[in-house]
This record gives sequence, structure tokens and C-alpha cells, in this order.
Amino acid sequence: MSKPKVFVTRVIPDKGLEMIRDFCEMDLWQDELPPSREELLKRVRGVDGVLSLLTDKIDGEVMDAAGKQLKVISNHAVGFDNIDVQAATERKIPVGNTPDVLTDATADFAFTLMMAAGRRLIEADHYVRDGKWKTWGPMLLLGVEMKGATLGLVGFGRIGKAMARRAVGFDMRVIYYDPMDKEPNPEFNATSVDFETLLEESDFISLHTPLTIETRHLIDSESLAKMKSSAVLINTSRGPVVDLEALYAALKEHRIFAAGLDVTEPEPLPLEHPLFTLDNIVIAPHIASASKAARDKMSWMAAKNLLSGLNGDRLPNCVNPQVYAK
Repeated sequence: MSKPKVFVTRVIPDKGLEMIRDFCEMDLWQDELPPSREELLKRVRGVDGVLSLLTDKIDGEVMDAAGKQLKVISNHAVGFDNIDVQAATERKIPVGNTPDVLTDATADFAFTLMMAAGRRLIEADHYVRDGKWKTWGPMLLLGVEMKGATLGLVGFGRIGKAMARRAVGFDMRVIYYDPMDKEPNPEFNATSVDFETLLEESDFISLHTPLTIETRHLIDSESLAKMKSSAVLINTSRGPVVDLEALYAALKEHRIFAAGLDVTEPEPLPLEHPLFTLDNIVIAPHIASASKAARDKMSWMAAKNLLSGLNGDRLPNCVNPQVYAK
């Protein structure tokens, strides 16, 4: 019996690839950059399954190009805004993702950005490397202290809650805005507030919300104007949640203190972007989940979703379970 055919849109950790190789005839895209649209449409023809990344737009056109034998789409990510889930559901194709596994790694990195931006770590490193460090001074590179500060979380899902747990060690007051989670939870010393209150009272604002029509440019010029001049903004969610033109203006005019971004719009951010002219921002290349343990588990989960779909079994992590409705 012939093996099912799959297209894997990028190299992933070995654990996942080994599982797929053992069961499938695998076409693996090995370039560093994602396949072009033309290449994607060509490579999916006749496959039974696709393992995609966030950089791959998997819409109805791709699904139809693959053919009616397409059984499963497995996204190597927690988010799935790169996939037209409605189109997949209409075609009875289950879509898998990799939830939970990235929670701690992402929360750790969000705290890393908070500390790096708030305490001006990158600016300090450049200060030393540029030969500017001549002596110790009481006014040198003063930053924002975390102990006792108010941490505002936009989104109180798994990662938001992980942030609240970490804030305990810094004696931070935690407030959050999440229209889907307003019930008090005694496990967390965190208070639900409205969005405007969060903007006005937070010393650090960390974004952990999915990208939707409502959250696109949620942080715009109006939102930034309501923040403290000493506020630090952190984004490890999705780039389009923040209007970067508005952020640039706020940082340049020192209307907020600093920002730390792991995600941008677009990605990668062009080197000519004006944000790179500023010292009060830290920009990372979408690596919040990039711990080896997290990526290994992520790879295993994505492969497991793929193989389950190919076998006709229910995906362990399915974002459109309605495809299984009788």
C-alpha cells in the first residue's frame, strides 16, 4: 500500500520530521524563506496532508489546488490566522494547531522584553560597545523599576495567566483586559478592568491577544495617548495588533518610555523602517517561543495532528471540530 503524500512547508525539529518520514511520502521545503505562492500551489497538488507555518497563507485556492483527497492541514503554531478555517471547514478538512506548549517560553520572553526595554539593556550594550562608558554616574541610563509596578495584560488566556504568575515574584500589581474572561479567579491575584483603565494605570502593558478584526491596530495613536509617559509596551502576540507608525511617533516624542516587540507588521521589518532609528525600542525576530524544549514539543504535536488526520482519526488539537459533526 502506498504511503500518503504530504507537503511540509519548512524544516522543523527532527522529532516531528522523523514521525512524518516513517509514515509518509514527504516533500520538504528546505529553503530558509517560505515557498512562493506559485511554488506553494504547485507543491500541494495531489497531497493528502499539509504541514504549514504562520508564513504560509493556506486559503481555499490552496486547498482546491491540493485536490479533494486533502485530509488534513496541520499548522506548526498556536495561532492559525494564516489559514482560512472557514474554507477548510466547508471542505470538511480538519485544521490542527499546537496550543499550550508555547505558553511558558512565550511568557518568559515577554518578561525578557519587559526588563530589556524597561531597563534600557540594548541601549546600555551599545553605549559600552561604542566607547561611551567613561565612568559611573547616578543619572546614567535610568530605567523603569518593575518591583511594585502595575502590569497590564491585554488578553488573559494561557500566556496572560502565565505572565500573572511570573509577576508575583516582582510584587507587581496585575490588571487585565479580556472581554472573554471577566470572572474572578482566586488562583490569580489579577483584576479585570476595562481597556481604558488598563491603558491609564499600567506601567508595563503586555499584549497577548489573538489577531482579529477587533484587535487589528488595537494599539493606535489614541490608545498610546492614554498611556503613562513612563509606560513600557510589549508585544509578543501578532504584529498588526500595534500600529507601528503611531508607536514610532509616541516613542520618538517620548510620550511613552519604551517598547519591546517580538512581532511586527510586516515581518521581517524593513531595515529602513524609522523604528530602527530609535534607542528606546527592542525588536526581536519573532522568537518568543524559541526555546528548544518548546519547539521540539511543537514539532511533535504538529506531526501528531498531521498523522491523525491522515489516518482518519480525530486531531488531538483541532481548531474546527465541527468537521466531525455527523
